Amino acid sequence: MPEGGHPLLAREGWVHIGIAVGAAALVHALAGWLWALPLWVAALFIVQFFRDPPRRIPTGPGVVVCPADGRVIAVDEVEDPYLKRRARRVSIFMNVFNVHSNRSPVGGDVKELWYSPGKFINASFDKASTENERNALWIRTGDDDVVVVQIAGLIARRILCYARPGDVLARGERYGFIRFGSRVDVYLPPTSEVRLSLGDKVSAGSDILGMLR
Repeated sequence: MPEGGHPLLAREGWVHIGIAVGAAALVHALAGWLWALPLWVAALFIVQFFRDPPRRIPTGPGVVVCPADGRVIAVDEVEDPYLKRRARRVSIFMNVFNVHSNRSPVGGDVKELWYSPGKFINASFDKASTENERNALWIRTGDDDVVVVQIAGLIARRILCYARPGDVLARGERYGFIRFGSRVDVYLPPTSEVRLSLGDKVSAGSDILGMLR
């Protein structure tokens, strides 16, 4: 199902983009393009970082979509630290060149939210899941429980989550954003089927992470 009616640049970046483009334009006008070139390059980087293109959301029962753009760095079975159960975990690492808008992996009711302050170690390290600043969202979809966790990284210092307990999210719906390079973990019931492998590059909302059974 294709999306529509959403700006191509995330609203989280409008101020940053405006400042960067304004500074580059001012220096260009006062001192010439050569002096302004580094600022135009920086502005271009900021624009690409905050891009937020529409995605085609897969349909069908039990589908779990990727909550983030990036590379799969973990597919394993672990103890879910939030619901205290065995779970299948998939971790996706976002570098500074990925889209950083986060999307709900499933459609359902938001049951709980947990924010944990913490460190800012490299998000590709496994210990980042339990030691870094993070924001976890528990979503009930049918009879299944899914937890999706936004994790800050070495450079990322701002986790934005707009969902709250009692909200209803659609599959693939934008619910948050992380600046600038980070990680998202998804905890699925142990009976779930994961359809990704280590090293896979994925797109949020449009790529299927797995299936609930």
